Amino acid sequence: METYDLMILGPATRDVNIDYTGAEDRSVGGAVTFCTPAARAAGARVFAAVKIAEGDKDILDVFNMPGEDIALLPSEKTTLMRNEYFTPDRERRKAECPAQSDPILPGEVPDVKCRMYHLAGLLYGDFPGELLVELKRRGMLAADAQGFLRHNENGSLVFHDWAEKLQYLPMLDFLKTDAAEAEILTGTTDRVAAARQLHDWGAREILISHNTEMLAFDGEKIYTCPVKARNLSGRTGRGDTTTGSYLAMRLTGASVPEALRYATACVSLKMETPGVFRGTKADVLAYLDEFYA
Repeated sequence: METYDLMILGPATRDVNIDYTGAEDRSVGGAVTFCTPAARAAGARVFAAVKIAEGDKDILDVFNMPGEDIALLPSEKTTLMRNEYFTPDRERRKAECPAQSDPILPGEVPDVKCRMYHLAGLLYGDFPGELLVELKRRGMLAADAQGFLRHNENGSLVFHDWAEKLQYLPMLDFLKTDAAEAEILTGTTDRVAAARQLHDWGAREILISHNTEMLAFDGEKIYTCPVKARNLSGRTGRGDTTTGSYLAMRLTGASVPEALRYATACVSLKMETPGVFRGTKADVLAYLDEFYA
């Protein structure tokens, strides 16, 4: 049986995005949707496990992957998201969730060999605790904090601290948060202090995204790299693109600073064009040469 570097699990979404001018765009979204192409472009062997309703299986076409590398995990509903952005940089937004997919249960995870499993979640409830236990038994485990902090409360999205964080953080070989999520988890706005606290609580490698820079911590040294996007038309999916490319680089042998530099260049390039990352590793390396020399 072939061994994959990375399995990315999570719900894909039907998205309605309204920019600050009132212009409306409908697209496929979700962390799994943005993580997967970035990880594949970086050279990792990737399997995508996508939670959607059977009637929405056309969503899988967006991934542009061989059929043997992707699986539909059936759900009664596909997650529906509505994002209204209030500023050109898309840093201020109102997010709503009219529908949420079913949780991913341990017995639904495809029986393929993977070195690492990444929980690319959107909402609390996407991943029950028993799933983390099962995946950690199979291999290394990574997670995006969003799937444990953002709650769907009657369609409104509200952030709460992860009540079980001290139980589950020690299971994580890798944890991704953004700056706001890191503050919710740790109580500090200092990203360096937050990374150190999350590591002290048990997560072995931390990646914190911010609109100005990406930060990584491996328990020994803090690394940062500036975002250099020339425009923000493709802001949606920033953190997920960073995560996918970073994990892929780490799993294919890159050091923490090398992976962070590549991932930050990849997301800077991606943010200049709406949608998922459609470029190649060569495109990212050329961007690195031009803007990060």
